[in-house]
Amino acid sequence: MISREDALALVNEHLTKKHLIKHTLAVEVIMRAMAKRLGADEELFGLAGLLHDLDYEQTTASPERHGRVTVEMLHDLDVPDEVKDAILAHAGHRERNSLMDKAIYCIDPVTGLIVASALMHPSKSLGGIDPGFVGKRYKEKRFAAGANREAIASCSGLGLELHEFFSVSIEAMKSISRELEL
Repeated sequence: MISREDALALVNEHLTKKHLIKHTLAVEVIMRAMAKRLGADEELFGLAGLLHDLDYEQTTASPERHGRVTVEMLHDLDVPDEVKDAILAHAGHRERNSLMDKAIYCIDPVTGLIVASALMHPSKSLGGIDPGFVGKRYKEKRFAAGANREAIASCSGLGLELHEFFSVSIEAMKSISRELEL
């Protein structure tokens, strides 16, 4: 299986925007935390999180190709099929069947909600927010409007209520707050 270092090199090769790289790191760390919580493979979950938006800058003009181009890019690399499936599932190109598929689908948008919450908090940091704070922002439809509430709420498919999902996600992101500059 491709190493995390090689996967990160791919991210740095294909993504030039700092916020996108931070997003992939946030999704990776939450995916790892979620795998641990669910008793799943942390390496596989993390790899899916790290690579899920590899084609994002290439597909902005044709978003219907998002995810598919990533899988094409990974074709000749030692990336497990379940990781590729999760990448396709997060972009809506296949059913969300596995725990990994379901996890990446709800984790992808929650990172934006958490970052926006941290930035609007007086502390301007992840250290200043908690699940209750993020939950209040979640209920404000205009706040971080791009964070798909329906996708976030699908955390119920993992057996988690929103408060618990926010808690796991925030704590995971706090563990890399320096890299996220939050």
